[in-house]
Amino acid sequence: MLNWLARTVRSLLIGGLVLAALATGFVVGVDQWIAHKAKNKIVSKVVDAPLAPVALVLGTSKYIGKSLNPYYTFRIESAIELYQQGKVKGFLLSGDNAHRSYNEPWTMKRDLLKAGIPESVIFLDYAGFRTLDSIVRAQSIFDVDEMIIVTQTFHCYRALYIANHIKIDAYCLGVKAPTPTHWYNVRFREIFARTKAFLDINIIHTQPRFLGDKEPIIELLNNPEPEKKVPQQD
Repeated sequence: MLNWLARTVRSLLIGGLVLAALATGFVVGVDQWIAHKAKNKIVSKVVDAPLAPVALVLGTSKYIGKSLNPYYTFRIESAIELYQQGKVKGFLLSGDNAHRSYNEPWTMKRDLLKAGIPESVIFLDYAGFRTLDSIVRAQSIFDVDEMIIVTQTFHCYRALYIANHIKIDAYCLGVKAPTPTHWYNVRFREIFARTKAFLDINIIHTQPRFLGDKEPIIELLNNPEPEKKVPQQD
């Protein structure tokens, strides 16, 4: 009886270790494969970015507690520079708008307006609850088939993997990331996020939480409305 129990426990342990090894190999393999697929479509400097009609800026919170979120700041600064250097005609700002007091797209728009970006070239996607939603909706709702994605480099790989799968001609501007202390935590989470993206696309066939009617923006960017001037008083 004891021998049988010992053999059973040993078999379970070996089986568990084999499964753990296979799972680890799968996760690491997917992570590296996604990185390999996207590495030639990432630029780290605005000057190296190709021309594109739209910059898709992926949203994140502006603040962490009472402090500015550097992930947000770097994305907005780089997006502004893309426009100022003539790399893009306009913006699709995609993010979470799940709560009345939390509105990522509008927050980004407000900061672009403060930087002098014309309102006529800024478009908002309030249903970009996750990267997959933002990328798929850019094409299916806003009719964008060519764009520059703006986010941190580690995030670029996953975003480009999704864009490539649905035949969007996309590059990604990999902007700066915070200090190494934060980096290791984020990079660890990103490994599993890439695995989820792989499963969403190839196994589960996940769709965005919300779709809806088309709102094409390319024609509007090609023929933007002139900015309204406020008449000066004598």
